[in-house]
Amino acid sequence: MRKLFDFELEFDRETVAITILSTMLLMVDYYQRLTPIKAVDRVGLYLFVPLLIIVLLFRKSPREYGFQFGDWRAGLALTAIVVAIAAPILWYFTHNSPALVDYYARQWNGAAPLFTFLDLIGWEFFFRGFLLFGYARLFGVHALWLHAVPFALAHLGKPALETYTTLFGGFLFGLVAWRSKSFVYPFLIHWFIATFTIYGAYAASLP
Repeated sequence: MRKLFDFELEFDRETVAITILSTMLLMVDYYQRLTPIKAVDRVGLYLFVPLLIIVLLFRKSPREYGFQFGDWRAGLALTAIVVAIAAPILWYFTHNSPALVDYYARQWNGAAPLFTFLDLIGWEFFFRGFLLFGYARLFGVHALWLHAVPFALAHLGKPALETYTTLFGGFLFGLVAWRSKSFVYPFLIHWFIATFTIYGAYAASLP
């Protein structure tokens, strides 16, 4: 009977903690409203909670999880390249996808850049810092694909065209973080993409 329950399992403590806690945070974000502003909730859930876990539970520096400027020259160069390539592509698709227009056009106003900033700064640290560098310790470069899976699934409910691209977009964002050793530059890219998509959809909705 003792052998029946002897599974000979040995888990990495931090990897298990990251997997469980990250999944729970995504669920809380989906089901719960903690403050009147969803973007503020996400700053708490995806930035402050992971930072507390890293410092208090793992007893490590947040720098090990990409919470730093890292190689800023490479980071800014990659940011500029991706933004330059993404801008015309986003403009084309927002003007040729009724689903994107319907979903995003109503979100445009003068405060949209601020709300996308708040919405994404924690989101990017969560995926391109906490998950990417947390998994990289055990899985190495394979963390680039592993962390992109929950990132893609977290987009379910958004326009299909956008959601289908997120597995590869998550990998690309992760690649920028991996090269620069920082979540800052994928955050800047994602912030631009989100804000520009909202504006492009709004522009496409005008008569």
